[in-house]
Amino acid sequence: MKRPYIVEVKTTEMSQLGRLFVGANSRHGLWTVPLLVALACSLALAFSTNEFVSSQNILNLVAQAAPLILVSIGQMIVILVRGLDLSVGSVVSLTTGILSLNAPVYVAVPGVMLAAVVIGLLNGITVTTFRVHPIIATLSMMGIVQGITMFVRPSAGGSVPSEILFLVSGKLFGIYMPVIWVIAAILVAWKVVHGSRFGLHLFAIGGGETAATFGIAERRNVLAAYVLSSCFAAAAGIFLAGRIVSGDPNIGTQYAVDSITAVALGGTQLAGGVGSLHGTVIGCALLAVIANGMNLLNVSAFIQTIVKGLILLAVISLQPRKTIGL
Repeated sequence: MKRPYIVEVKTTEMSQLGRLFVGANSRHGLWTVPLLVALACSLALAFSTNEFVSSQNILNLVAQAAPLILVSIGQMIVILVRGLDLSVGSVVSLTTGILSLNAPVYVAVPGVMLAAVVIGLLNGITVTTFRVHPIIATLSMMGIVQGITMFVRPSAGGSVPSEILFLVSGKLFGIYMPVIWVIAAILVAWKVVHGSRFGLHLFAIGGGETAATFGIAERRNVLAAYVLSSCFAAAAGIFLAGRIVSGDPNIGTQYAVDSITAVALGGTQLAGGVGSLHGTVIGCALLAVIANGMNLLNVSAFIQTIVKGLILLAVISLQPRKTIGL
């Protein structure tokens, strides 16, 4: 009688392992396969190029991935509640434009964060109160913010406060600042998404029926999600302003699509209710490794754009439409 029981336990353990790799019955989604792909790509590049494993390239890889991680975290929070934020790229550009106006850092940084809060609130109100589809609402906001950005900074230029430069290019306790940015963003986001009641509400709202069953204040939480998305985008803009040492009205253009691609790659379902922070970070890492590898291999920028588009199309095509989490 004991041996069948032992076999049954092993079978259960194997089925749990299988579900982990296919993302079934988990609100964290499919993140294991992208992790394996990222590791495989890194291993292939390590053998095919001498520069990939160099300390300078690794630091450059982290610095390139940092703003995408910041924007993607905010994008993931919105997607969890069945939303989408196409205005994040414009928020990034606006942030660099404001910071390049030679205002003191104690005025410029609170100013960009206040602007981000206002943009996030407007997005959230448009979606929740006026029932405008998130794509239309945030696409409209993207145009509005981009217009304001062109007014503030018509072309690339200006200079940013020296404190911003240190926050991006300096060291703290011997650790390069881009690494600290990534670690800090992950810790904050982990607390918000996976370590708070608010995070549980995000998943519940995305699940639909659960939110109604437990009487969660959906409107308030959706508003908070859009505000957080804009704030994370503004943080990415602060990082990029320090990295390029100026303002650029077009620097954020790529981040709307790239952040959606990274979030989807990490297993977050665009239908809402399923996703994870670690999956999003893995998705960002995979995109950064692919981009870095193509740069090292001298792949045309036009080809890189096509590859990103194909990745987004493939990931979305593989996501289920009717059943969330299976």
